[in-house]
Amino acid sequence: MELIACFWDQEDAEAVAEELGGDVRRGRFHGEDDDEDHPWTVVLRDVDQARLDELLARYDGWLEADAHEPVSAPPPLPSEPKRFKR
Repeated sequence: MELIACFWDQEDAEAVAEELGGDVRRGRFHGEDDDEDHPWTVVLRDVDQARLDELLARYDGWLEADAHEPVSAPPPLPSEPKRFKR
């Protein structure tokens, strides 16, 4: 399983990557042009979740939402118009 941890400081991302064996990359926010506002990401594979949680708390990081999670189906649409008055 692949996890993506995000950090604001490059040094923090590198420290976590070194400790957990991940790859450091520069993250991007959609619609953001200023490179200084982009977080640093660490791509991690097969890590101890408890250790990762500890490092995220220490370095003020967060996990990126998994884009591969299945999305639940939306509720069905009504087949007829809804009547407010009789």
